[in-house]
Amino acid sequence: MLKLILFSPLLFPLGLLAQAPDSPPGASTPGASTPGASTPGASTPGASTPGASTPGRATISGYVKDAADGEGLIGVSVYVRERGTGTVTNSYGFYSLTLPSGTYTLVFTFVSYEKVTRRIELTSTDVKLDLELREEGRQLQEVVVKSRREDDNVRSVEMSVNRVDMKTIRAMPALLGEVDLVRSIQLLPGVSTVGEGASGFNVRGGDISQNLVLLDEAPVYNSSHLFGFFSVFNPDAVKDVKLIKGGIPANYGGRISSILDVRMKEGNSKQAELNAGVGAIFSRLAYERPLFKGKGSFIVAARRSYIDVLAKPFLSGDLKGSKFYFYDLTAKANYRIDDKNTVFVSGYFGRDVFGSEEFGFDWGNGTVSGRWNHVFSNKLFLNLTSYYSNYKYGLGTKQSDPNAKDKFEWNSKIMSWSIKPDFTYFLTPENQISFGGQYINYDSQPGSAMARSNGESRNISLESRYGDESALYISNEQKIGSRLTLQYGLRYSMYRVLGPGQIYAYETIIPGERKAPDFPGTTYKSGEVIKQYGNWEPRFSANLGVSSAASIKVSYNRTTQYLHLLSNTAASSPLDVWTLSSKNIKPQIADQVALGWFQNFQDNAFEFSVETYYKDLANQIDYVRNSDLLLNPFVEGDLLTGKGRAYGAEFYLKKAKGRLTGWVSYTLARTERLVDGINDNRWFPARFDKTHNLSTVALYDLGNKWSVSANFAFGSGTPATYPTNRFEWNGWALPNNYYNARNNNRIPAYHRLDLSATKRVNHGPFSKRGSAEWVFSVYNAYNRRNPFSVYVRQNGDDSRLTEAVRYAVFGSIVPAVTYNFKF
Repeated sequence: MLKLILFSPLLFPLGLLAQAPDSPPGASTPGASTPGASTPGASTPGASTPGASTPGRATISGYVKDAADGEGLIGVSVYVRERGTGTVTNSYGFYSLTLPSGTYTLVFTFVSYEKVTRRIELTSTDVKLDLELREEGRQLQEVVVKSRREDDNVRSVEMSVNRVDMKTIRAMPALLGEVDLVRSIQLLPGVSTVGEGASGFNVRGGDISQNLVLLDEAPVYNSSHLFGFFSVFNPDAVKDVKLIKGGIPANYGGRISSILDVRMKEGNSKQAELNAGVGAIFSRLAYERPLFKGKGSFIVAARRSYIDVLAKPFLSGDLKGSKFYFYDLTAKANYRIDDKNTVFVSGYFGRDVFGSEEFGFDWGNGTVSGRWNHVFSNKLFLNLTSYYSNYKYGLGTKQSDPNAKDKFEWNSKIMSWSIKPDFTYFLTPENQISFGGQYINYDSQPGSAMARSNGESRNISLESRYGDESALYISNEQKIGSRLTLQYGLRYSMYRVLGPGQIYAYETIIPGERKAPDFPGTTYKSGEVIKQYGNWEPRFSANLGVSSAASIKVSYNRTTQYLHLLSNTAASSPLDVWTLSSKNIKPQIADQVALGWFQNFQDNAFEFSVETYYKDLANQIDYVRNSDLLLNPFVEGDLLTGKGRAYGAEFYLKKAKGRLTGWVSYTLARTERLVDGINDNRWFPARFDKTHNLSTVALYDLGNKWSVSANFAFGSGTPATYPTNRFEWNGWALPNNYYNARNNNRIPAYHRLDLSATKRVNHGPFSKRGSAEWVFSVYNAYNRRNPFSVYVRQNGDDSRLTEAVRYAVFGSIVPAVTYNFKF
């Protein structure tokens, strides 16, 4: 009943808009024409007139796709020259413009594609115009981190947004020569990591759990393979990458720091295609082809590491039979039912396995997404998404022997499923309205565990936790004159803590110390509402054009998060526990405001921006000293809550054209927390705070089939807590923090240089068809031993002495060779 009540407001506007007079049933006017000569850069199946429109006005709409493989192009600029206005294609390549009757020149532009011009005569009937754009004959290196229009960074209302072209990511130096999406975005302003080998990424003062990572709109709860060295995203299957750090639109919710929206390829609808690569640590293979005579397509991409295979002949003794590998499978298919209906199905499954016959653990994600695109009329577009996402891990001893007398097994997981309708109503070229909703159901199992000793088993599992989240939103992007664009919206989210469960109350006796539960607690039945939260989340962005090449942007957003990742280690690990908001754990809330200046130079060859931001965070989780987070039924008594703040400035200069391309980014920032009972109730830097962060990316096309690239990264050391004195007891020296300080020091600064060279070959490995390339890379080129952590331990020779130990993940240069081919 609650779900019906929440979504019933959608039915009224849907009914009105679906009955709008833009395309009355049965209205069809054959023989519409599009005057003007054809353009070599496009293949146009032809314009059609699907129906009558409002007298004196008509709508032109359609899809824009890549002529080479039929992929829908996201963010193509559709500009009406006579009116000085226009729109861009959405995530599926669809566009719509409603204009007064007349003759217009439409200009379609997209970075690295040939510009297309069409003369269109609009009368009283709507026109459907589909286009296919062709790539320009540019070198791959000329396409860097680009917005979709050359001046989109200045003209778009979006701010605090970066899009990363996969061609650019492939051209950048990479660890062991393997292209990685997450490592690439860590070189953008406002993005950082606590160190090499750390899972995920941090954005503007948020921890890794505060980033919503989406793969075809399904959340990915752990985006890392191999403890953070590689991401779960197969580059051969990725089409588009968008990182939103601020000014978050109303259709996104559920996290308070950022949105990483990754869209998969749809598959080549023109011809069969094979992409593959053989590297130092793993190999990958992707196959795509048309379906149903071009009405659909699919892609399947797989990867597997083979360190275990290469090392097997050299392992003996306790190491014999060791397992250490990861694999993943990504797949997607689509089918165009008719001009108004298209369906998509995509999925991901991946796993990491580490251990031996005596002990081991594994973890992995699984996602499935189904989407339906429906065009109600030339003005109203629907994308209906349903997904299932599951992240689970397990560890144990004697895993290969189920009958062992002494054995331990532990499994944990979080599952969610959702349905999400998103509507776009193209009211006028000056107003684009988005509205919709979402329902998410959560099932969190923090620990299903069994311990066996001398043949006797004991179940030490924890109760599962349940909840659901509902949301409604509406927003409008409005152009006022030629200089001002606004985007304003409102989102309302509601979260319910659901039974069954045994719930305890905790009372704070001493701030900062462990809280004891009130026994016996309260028992709730299945489906019973234990606690309910509701939050309004306003969103606002504005762009004021100062000149044709410069603008000022401002944004504000409030976001709410009902999921929490419990981790008290230096960096997040695959064994950290996801938990839900509860009667004792309040949802996290963030308010962020940002102000920026954006300017282009020399015909958009150079792009510059500077943004300042301030973020206020509420209900941030911290931990008591010596907290116990794993298999603890009273873990909420070990949690503390406080507030946070993050502020800084981001500078970004990019060269987008020519043989030499790349960017320089610098971030000056501060991230702090204030928790009652910690650090003498004073503000302290968060574990992932970095004052200075400098990144440089350079890509140069040498011609003659060779190109080179380099990355340089510098970052301040992350905070750490060191002892201030020690106790001596029974001949042992015991470190102690006398002042109760938190993060009172910093580890040394981080800096690294990576180099790469690529040789392109005009034929594939087995025939003259296709292409190939050799990639030679050097990671950590000047052999820097960057500290991941510094900790204190007993001296090995004299237990009365202590010593500081500096731990580095990479202590040497890491060279690699990769061979990629395509046909």
